[in-house]
Amino acid sequence: MADIKRIQGRYRLLDRIGRGGMGEVWRARDESLGRRVAVKCLKPLGSRHDPSFTGVVRERFRREARVAAALQHRGVTVVHDFGEHEGGLYLVMELLEGRDLGRLLGENARRPLPVPEVLDIAEQVAEALAYTHGQGVVHRDLKPANIMRLTDGTVKLCDFGIARLGDDVGFTSRLTGTGVAMGTPHYMSPEQIAGDPVDHRSDLYSLGCVLYELATGAPPFALDDAWAILVGHHHTAPAPPRRHRPELPERFERAVLDLLAKAPEDRPRDAAEFAGRIAPGRVSRRPLPFPEPRGTLPAAGPPAPRLLTAGPPAPRLPAWARRMTTGSKAHTAGVGLLSAGVGLLSATPPDATAALTGAWTGGRGTADPDPQGERARLAERHRAGLGLGRTGRWAEAVETHRAVAAERERALGGDHPDTLASRYEIAFALGILGRPGDALREYERVAAGRRRVLGPDHPDTLAARQETAFALGRLGRFTEAQDVYTAVLAARERTVGADHPDTLRCRHNLAFNLGCLGRRAEAYRMAERVAAARARVLGPDHPDTLVTRYEVACALGRLDRWGEALGIFREVAAARARTLGPHHPDTLAARYEIGAGLGRLGRGEEALAVYRALVEDRTRAQGPADPETLRARHGLGVGLGRLGRWEEALTEAREVCALRERALGPDHPDTLVSRREVAVALGWLGRWSEALAGYRRVTRARVRVLGPDHPDTLVSRGDEAHCLERLGRREEPAEAAETTEAAETAETAETAEAAEAAGRRARQG
Repeated sequence: MADIKRIQGRYRLLDRIGRGGMGEVWRARDESLGRRVAVKCLKPLGSRHDPSFTGVVRERFRREARVAAALQHRGVTVVHDFGEHEGGLYLVMELLEGRDLGRLLGENARRPLPVPEVLDIAEQVAEALAYTHGQGVVHRDLKPANIMRLTDGTVKLCDFGIARLGDDVGFTSRLTGTGVAMGTPHYMSPEQIAGDPVDHRSDLYSLGCVLYELATGAPPFALDDAWAILVGHHHTAPAPPRRHRPELPERFERAVLDLLAKAPEDRPRDAAEFAGRIAPGRVSRRPLPFPEPRGTLPAAGPPAPRLLTAGPPAPRLPAWARRMTTGSKAHTAGVGLLSAGVGLLSATPPDATAALTGAWTGGRGTADPDPQGERARLAERHRAGLGLGRTGRWAEAVETHRAVAAERERALGGDHPDTLASRYEIAFALGILGRPGDALREYERVAAGRRRVLGPDHPDTLAARQETAFALGRLGRFTEAQDVYTAVLAARERTVGADHPDTLRCRHNLAFNLGCLGRRAEAYRMAERVAAARARVLGPDHPDTLVTRYEVACALGRLDRWGEALGIFREVAAARARTLGPHHPDTLAARYEIGAGLGRLGRGEEALAVYRALVEDRTRAQGPADPETLRARHGLGVGLGRLGRWEEALTEAREVCALRERALGPDHPDTLVSRREVAVALGWLGRWSEALAGYRRVTRARVRVLGPDHPDTLVSRGDEAHCLERLGRREEPAEAAETTEAAETAETAETAEAAEAAGRRARQG
């Protein structure tokens, strides 16, 4: 197939970027969709095979290719298409730029990789294997050359199913005189060597071999003779990795040696169990892929403090479900925006080894890669933008990402994943800065680009579309958000199933949006169903399950069933304290809701005690000016007002408003909530003219930031109308009075924002 320049009239082969025992890999252009792809052309089936055999192989290839194409996970290379052309089989895959682990080790002069890098690769590969094994797919040829690492640290597995096909066709080498089909002997399991049936535990053994090599610089049986290697796998215990490298963590050594157990039943039960053992209780650096919104200003869930915290091991999950992700993204321990966590594909220059597993170069229409130095420089600036976000410098992060996006667009094209990754980060930071309209425009641009390049049902495309829905909700455009959530949910159910964590996350968002539309009973019923499904799939104490139980409690509050809501908030707080620790931000967020529930039930003194303790803990853990500390102080002020202590409430509201204005900006939704609270206190103290001035300032800001029809804007107009009535100026202005009814409906959302926004902290990765 080396001379063929076009396959099926659709895939134009541009240049060969790899060659192996099974065929060749080409960088190609899909002329139907205008995107760059990698095409793996398998060797033609020669005349030495009889027709019945070649028919079986073709059918096997179609079956294996369909299985590979059905895999939808951030850690698995996407298969777009497959078929037969002029006697040869071909496979069309996403094009990735990066280096496979074999190349990475070679460039490192066979020296071991840094320990944090080894642990991160181990965790990501385990996550991908947990997913594929849960889908009933076993790789059978896991080795460094089949594991790709992108520049941003994302790891992808490649060549699912093709190794099995190679055994049938005879592409793989065989041991002299044994008749035993072998892949790469350094990474084969004992049962694979013996020709016995293999299951997912064979992949776990191969993973152990790969990790052993990454951690020590050599595979467990680094011998020159293939037969000696296989005997070592079958009969010899590997030397403990810490004998070669003492700084390796003991738990990592124990877990790898368990992977290398000779008998499959002595290895970890599945890849998820292994991942939990090497990083017990750790919050991953990678967030959940989709938002869990709550209130006008989202407060985070996977996600937002993403702090590395100690705690008990994560609950055992089904192998395919644990910590599904779509890659790294910006994060902060302060203000958080629930965001879809798409991958940051800051790519390195392609090389032949990387191209065998795929290399992203799509978007611009040129086959020439960027110079290495320029690409590396932009990748470093991108990481600098992420660092600014981590330290809460979001305005600077926006400008950094804008500059990088502009340069990437000029160099790579507007639809290149690097460019789209920068634009995604722009949107993320804009959302945190309280600019949902600007964020929406960027998310829509990213979603459209990913649809063109990756297709409408690719996980990254769906992630961006779900972010679009979330931004629409923040703008009060809940009907439009509902339509987008519904479409994304249908795609998720179609591609990954109804109980997949990503599908359940979308249903969670849909339940929240129903509540915003005023369909409170429906929202409650859907949230209950999602909570039950997450408990079944992920476990009752998994952070995602607790996020939805939290949403159930919020829905009960909207239905004025505060006694039940308070009970659930307390259960969630206890579960989070148990699994995450008593001072984890998620635990503190649930304690905030306990205070809100007590206040709603008229138990004001108890509520004040909860808020005061929470303020102390937040101040100690995060500092006095942290947005979450200020949110706790806001709750304290609201509680003082409920007890009629309005002078104290006014003082608290003014202090919080001033701190929020300095930390977040004058038009940030949290700042405006505090400014409104100042006006509320002034009204209760009979200072209506001052209150009116405050309400009008809030209204003007909300019109400017959120738009004239946003529910929070309607709340402000209703506030103005009420003030004017108390001042005897009912005729001024008429439009404010006309919005009072709408404002009363919307005020629930405002109260929910002020009282509940801290609750989106379940950013387990």
